[in-house]
Amino acid sequence: MQAYGLIDTGAILALLNGKDRWHDQCVTAFTALRLPLATTAAVLTELFHLLSDHPHDVEAAWRFVRSGAIVVLPITDSDMPDLDRLMKRYSDHPMDFADATLVRLAQRESLSTICTIDHNDFETYRIVGRRKFRIVPPR
Repeated sequence: MQAYGLIDTGAILALLNGKDRWHDQCVTAFTALRLPLATTAAVLTELFHLLSDHPHDVEAAWRFVRSGAIVVLPITDSDMPDLDRLMKRYSDHPMDFADATLVRLAQRESLSTICTIDHNDFETYRIVGRRKFRIVPPR
């Protein structure tokens, strides 16, 4: 299935939590995007870890994951050298593994739009050298 952008952990959390300060902006941005958006198992690992103490929120996350609005694209052994290079490249601005998987997907799948609230990181990261991410929602 073709994806039209990416989605990060923080944006998913904001979409699911009406009390999150980014909720309204993420809902507005998300409804304007062409779906599905791609994510990775690493992002879902973060998501479900952060929600693990809240069974109702875990159920809401599962409904979102199964809704068809996102697609989980694989990260394989062949991606590992690129993930290593990315994390080393941004060692002065530490890149976590989940972010590295999203940047790798952007490169591999030719995607540049990302739904994230993590502006500082994704304004720093580049796709294949110099190409910037289109970040939604804006700051």
